Amino acid sequence: MSRPRTFVPPAGARAYTLVTDRGEFAVVDAPVAAGVEARGVALLLPGFTGSKEDFNRLHEALGRRGYRTVAVDGRGQFESDGPEDDESAYAQEELARDVLAQAAAVGDGGPVHLLGHSLGGHIARAAVLLDRSPFRSLTLMASGPAQISPSQQQRVKLLRDALAVMSMAEVWEAMQALEAPEELDALEETPEDGEDLRRRWLGNKPAQLLATGRQLCAEPDRVAELAAVPLSFHVLSGARDDTWPVPLLDDMALRLRAHRTVIEGAEHSPNTDRPAATAEALAAFWDAVADAG
Repeated sequence: MSRPRTFVPPAGARAYTLVTDRGEFAVVDAPVAAGVEARGVALLLPGFTGSKEDFNRLHEALGRRGYRTVAVDGRGQFESDGPEDDESAYAQEELARDVLAQAAAVGDGGPVHLLGHSLGGHIARAAVLLDRSPFRSLTLMASGPAQISPSQQQRVKLLRDALAVMSMAEVWEAMQALEAPEELDALEETPEDGEDLRRRWLGNKPAQLLATGRQLCAEPDRVAELAAVPLSFHVLSGARDDTWPVPLLDDMALRLRAHRTVIEGAEHSPNTDRPAATAEALAAFWDAVADAG
């Protein structure tokens, strides 16, 4: 049996443009499964060079557990518009304020569970630090306490250098001849997915990649600041991670007094490596938050 295509929304989900007070954002919005009591809403933020489609394999399982899930392309990511050349539009605080607006638009008047993968975790953290009130919980998926590892910083620097002298299409061709940075190689490709990955890459705004790449290489440790926020935290990762070493994520979870999940057999993208186990861990955490509240 062939697996579902990664860039096609799962059954029942809608791909549309979410209108917010800070502009329009492309989303995949998956409902609670028919006949299942609604337990909550979750807003899912992708990582560097990623997109809303990175969460497609989670939606159905989470819908069966009672969760509506809304995955979003951030400003300048894939199908969400943004300036081509103005990096100031992609300052972390600007992106965090976008998340607050997205949460307000999808929350149906109540707080939402927030999940950020990799770079998305840093943006999610910044949003919570600006205003925790729109959120029921925060899950940091494969997203560490500060800057990325030296080896990943070097890869991001190579990408920045390439973007300075090459077009997006030329950079894509060069990356195919080498090894792609971070999330680009996270998806299990079919020929159709390969073309979709290229289309996604070309949809990213260069200024967004440059600005967020710099953020990944310079992010300060804000764990103590986050730990002071009265919110339920979850640190979820694969058993191996080259972007933030797993012991660093273990320590961050302790500092946050967070629930900790390690997905065996997964690396930097548990959502695509082991989607069933990842969905189960997320639903169990969100259930616990609801039961405790």
